[in-house]
Amino acid sequence: MAGIEWMIEAFGCSAEALCDKAALRELLDVIVAEMNLAPVGEPVWHQFPGTGGVTGIWLLQESHLALHSFPEYGSICLNLFCCKQRPSMPWKVRLAGLLGSTRVDVREFPRNYGQLEAKPSACHGFPP
Repeated sequence: MAGIEWMIEAFGCSAEALCDKAALRELLDVIVAEMNLAPVGEPVWHQFPGTGGVTGIWLLQESHLALHSFPEYGSICLNLFCCKQRPSMPWKVRLAGLLGSTRVDVREFPRNYGQLEAKPSACHGFPP
């Protein structure tokens, strides 16, 4: 089994969008739809007083999707972890369209579980 993790940082974003939970929810909805992800429940949000930055996380069957916005810097950080390989989405285009970003840095990290030796798990009734 092989998964993948994306760490995305976008800069030059609209400070208003980065404070707006509805705009950030739309961003998560776009990512979930375009990447064919399977959410578990609803995202959980926290908005910070003062700067108005937002942290959001959505539990997925594949793992998780998280964001942290920094309106005072016009920046957002996203983390998407998937336990299965899948193609990337056009991060730069989507973030520019939804948040007005002018620069997007994307890092992909393969998570190759197949290289590890599988062991019986207590989760399935086997002793650890």
